[in-house]
Amino acid sequence: MNQRRLFAASCLSLVVTAMIFALRGNVEDLVLADQGLAGFFKPETARADYGWLSTMAFFGFATSILVASPMLDSLGMRNLLYLAFGLHVIGIIGFISAPSYTVMTAAMLLAGFGNGLVEAVINPLIATIYPNDKTHKLNVLHSWWPGGLIIGGLLGFLMKRYGLSWQIQMGIVLIPTVLYGLMIFGQKFPLTERAAAGISTGEMIRAALRPGFLILLFCMMITASVELAPGQMVDSVLGKLAGMSGILILVYGSALMFVLRYYAGPIAHRISPIGMMWASVTIASIGLFLLASATSQVTAYVAATVFYVGVCFMWPTMLGITSERYPEGGAFTMGLMGFAGQFMLGVVIFNMGKVRDSLGDAASFKRVAVMAVIPFVIFGIWWFRDRAKGGYKAVRLG
Repeated sequence: MNQRRLFAASCLSLVVTAMIFALRGNVEDLVLADQGLAGFFKPETARADYGWLSTMAFFGFATSILVASPMLDSLGMRNLLYLAFGLHVIGIIGFISAPSYTVMTAAMLLAGFGNGLVEAVINPLIATIYPNDKTHKLNVLHSWWPGGLIIGGLLGFLMKRYGLSWQIQMGIVLIPTVLYGLMIFGQKFPLTERAAAGISTGEMIRAALRPGFLILLFCMMITASVELAPGQMVDSVLGKLAGMSGILILVYGSALMFVLRYYAGPIAHRISPIGMMWASVTIASIGLFLLASATSQVTAYVAATVFYVGVCFMWPTMLGITSERYPEGGAFTMGLMGFAGQFMLGVVIFNMGKVRDSLGDAASFKRVAVMAVIPFVIFGIWWFRDRAKGGYKAVRLG
C-alpha cells in the first residue's frame, strides 16, 4: 500500500468536488444569460431553477454516500473511486453539452453521485491510515476542499475576465479528474478500521443509533448548511451588495481555510474538537450577518474573514468527532454524516434561491445565520459536560 499516493489521490479527488462547487456558482450569471438556454429557465424563478441544479448535485452526493458507506468493505474502496471517476467525467460533459434543462439536471445528479462516492471512500480511508491522528489528518485532507475552491475560483475569475464561455469554465474540471483517476489506478487499498478490528455489522448499526451520534448527526445538517450554502452564492450575492467580484472573496476565504486547517491538530488538543465546533458556529454566524450587510470592498473582506475563520474547521472536525467517539460505526457513521450534511445543504440552497427571488440576497444569508443558534447551544452544553467528566476522550478500537 502506497500511503502517500493514496493520501495525495484523496486530496486531488476532493479538489475536483470543490472545483465543481466553485465553478458552478461562478457561471450562474453566464448560464442564465446564455441565449442558447433561453427555454431552460423561467425569468420569474431563474435563481431558484439554477439553485435546483445545485440541489440535485447535493442530493446525488447524499444518496450515493448513504448507499455506498455501509458496503464499503464489500464493494472495495478502489472500485468505488473508479466509479466516482467515471461519474465525474459523465456529469461534467453532460452538464456543458446538455440539450435540455432535464439533461442538465441529470448531469448534475451524476456529478453529485461522484462527489458522494469520493466522500464515502476518502474519509474512512484516511481515518484507517492515520488511526492515532484522525482529527488533524482529516482537517489536512479537507484543506484541499478550500484548495480546490482557490484553484476553481482563480481560474473562474480569469476565464470570466477574458470572456471564455461557461462551458470551457466547467470543462476545465476534467483535468484534475483525469489526474486522480490515474493516481488510483492499480493501487492497493486497506480494509477500513472497523473491518480490521472485527466489528460486526450489527455493532456498526447500533453505533449509528446511539443518542450522542444522532445529536451529532442533527448538528451536521445545520453546520454543513452554514458552511457551504453561502459559498455557493457568494459570487452572485456580493457582486450586487458590494459591487465587486464575489469569486475573489471566495478565493480569499478559501486561502484562509487552507492554511488554518493545517493547524487544526494543536487547536483541537487545546480546546477539544467539541469546543472547536462551539467556537466555530459562533464566529460563522456573526460573519454571515456581516456579509449580509457588506456595502464596500473593505466591509466585504472583513466580513469574509470572520465567516471563513468560523467555518474553517467545521466539516472535517465533525467527521473527526464521529470517527473518534463512535469508531465502531466505521464508514457507515461517517457516511451518514456526509449524507445528512449534503441532503440538508441541498434543501437550504434551494430555499435560499427562493428567498433571493422574493426578499433579496442579504435576507438569504441572514436566514442561514439564524440556524447556527441550535448547534451553538448543543455544543456549548456538550463541551461543559465533557470538561466536567475530565475532558474530551477519543475511543480506541482494539
